[in-house]
Amino acid sequence: MFFNLYFLVFLKLPGHFACHLYGLMHKLCLLPLILRITHALQLIVTLTSSPKSVGDIENQDLGLVSGADALMDALRRHGVDTIFGYPGGAILPIYDALHKAESKGWLKHILVRHEQAGAHAADGYARATGKVGVCFGTSGPGATNLVTGIATAQMDSVPMVVVTGQVPRPAIGTDAFQEIDIFGVTLPIVKHSWVVRDPADLASVVAQAFLIALSGRPGPVLIDIPKDVGQELFPYVPVEPGSVVPPGFSLPNLPDPLDITSALDLIENAQRPLMYVGGGVISAGAHKSLAAFVKRHQLPVTTTLMGKGAFDECDPLSVGMLGMHGTAYANYAVTECDLLISVGARFDDRVTGKLDAFASKAKVIHFEIDPAEVGKNRRADVVVLGDVAIALEMLLEFSKQRNLHLKTSAWLERIHEWKQRYPLMSPPKDGEIYPQEVLLAIRDLAQGAFLTTDVGQHQMWAAQYLRNAPRQWASSSGLGTMGYGMPAALGVQVALPKEKVICIAGDASILMNIQELGTIAQYKLPIKVVIVNNQWQGMVRQWQESFYEERYSATDMLPGMPDFMQLANAFGIGGSLITERENLMSELEASLNDPRPMLIDVHVRRGENCYPMVPPGKSNAEMVGIPSYHEKSAAISRKCNSCGTNNAYSNRYCPDCGNQL
Repeated sequence: MFFNLYFLVFLKLPGHFACHLYGLMHKLCLLPLILRITHALQLIVTLTSSPKSVGDIENQDLGLVSGADALMDALRRHGVDTIFGYPGGAILPIYDALHKAESKGWLKHILVRHEQAGAHAADGYARATGKVGVCFGTSGPGATNLVTGIATAQMDSVPMVVVTGQVPRPAIGTDAFQEIDIFGVTLPIVKHSWVVRDPADLASVVAQAFLIALSGRPGPVLIDIPKDVGQELFPYVPVEPGSVVPPGFSLPNLPDPLDITSALDLIENAQRPLMYVGGGVISAGAHKSLAAFVKRHQLPVTTTLMGKGAFDECDPLSVGMLGMHGTAYANYAVTECDLLISVGARFDDRVTGKLDAFASKAKVIHFEIDPAEVGKNRRADVVVLGDVAIALEMLLEFSKQRNLHLKTSAWLERIHEWKQRYPLMSPPKDGEIYPQEVLLAIRDLAQGAFLTTDVGQHQMWAAQYLRNAPRQWASSSGLGTMGYGMPAALGVQVALPKEKVICIAGDASILMNIQELGTIAQYKLPIKVVIVNNQWQGMVRQWQESFYEERYSATDMLPGMPDFMQLANAFGIGGSLITERENLMSELEASLNDPRPMLIDVHVRRGENCYPMVPPGKSNAEMVGIPSYHEKSAAISRKCNSCGTNNAYSNRYCPDCGNQL
């Protein structure tokens, strides 16, 4: 703590003289003036002082450490091995402690070229590993540059600890240089946040931060640390992970067995059930229980953009992604199902389309860990609240105690017919390269790769055509953050240096964090960045074509488009330009197998649109880019499971035997 200057003077005076002097100052009303002058001098000293490292502390044998050193020790105790960040004035004491931690070998710091990229890299690290991602930024613009990355993590339920520097405590509220109330700015987009005003609280705050970030529905937390808190020496008492419980905190309750039983009753009685799987299954590590239950009951499965990888999309029970750019068969399945089983999903607008027409014939079971999501967009008939991994394990065990009476064969046959009649587009083999065939080529050439995407048409094509295992897909699904893909890939590659990591980017999105090529080059990260280059802001152009009478306002990216090969060379990484179909497979294969970081620019057909597409305000059954629903209904027949007669899809009863179809 700081001592006032007048108090230091009193310490050197005889006791009786000091008392007389204090009384005189009080009578003359000089104390407030002296205190204000002292505060001003203290502020000047704090703002301009140089920090002392632990090695310079004379009282080191008394157990005194700086707040910054305490922070680094607390992070070490919580298993942190990587931090993504960018230094600045207010966070320099922490970076000084970080330098010592790196020299001891337990920590690696990745210097990004922009704080937003640091947040996205920590996000990618967390999605790929299931661990908490950590990023640093300084006060003011450094902190505000982190905001988009924090919001991205919050929308997609990604566990992240964000540490920001802040101006010294005496300067808070004075509009000091690079002061911003980042605590207030980020309140709506974090699970919890702290401004640490006492270094003795740091260890406890870190323990609480990691507990909150990972527990329940995961998400980001913020720790704002004034510069002088990082500099101050104090008697440090370590806090072990999990030993501090924040006030008001509680872990989710165990799922209620009665709710599990009710859910199982509905599933066993359903004729046309559909599993609707979101990112919560991946966060909970519940994919194995999901697969076992689904296969036991022969249930078709559709996944959200966040849920990609939760269920094997090569399995016959998979119908792929549903929603605005989902497969036709997934969207028709959700339209026709009589029971929708939502697991770790939140019924967002890009999935549901016109909400009152979404699964309108179905009862709904909602497995969810976050009570705020229950009934928010769609009322559920049965709610199973709690950890979805535990809930699915219980559901599977309860199921094994019953005799199976499968009723889904006719339903699965109908879905199979939809798959046969309305597959995803197979691109033509002549003319310009189609964007879809780029994704198909990557699927063939890089099986098992970890995938990240930017946002736009290429993101939707990647979701439609690529296949991945759990935690091998990272895409900004909720916030739709352009510029997410490459820094997220950076985080994945740092976390998993032996894995192949591919970023699928658009020519517009890639420019939003193009500076991270410098980070990739510095650390020699063998990331492959594939630019699906149609020289447009593709998805925005598609909407302008479809809904704004082809008024292409501010979406043409061709003017000012950089030469990506020269850009790659400027950063010292490999580059490849692919413009001809006959060279696509060979050049893409060579680039993907190159041990260097690679920027691969593939020029594709400019005007290609991403279909199927559910227009805004329409139901999932009213997709464009495929035959109309009524055309399809007339074209598809279904077999009666009683007499075997083929019936028109529109029939509800078999005319030969009267059996309900």
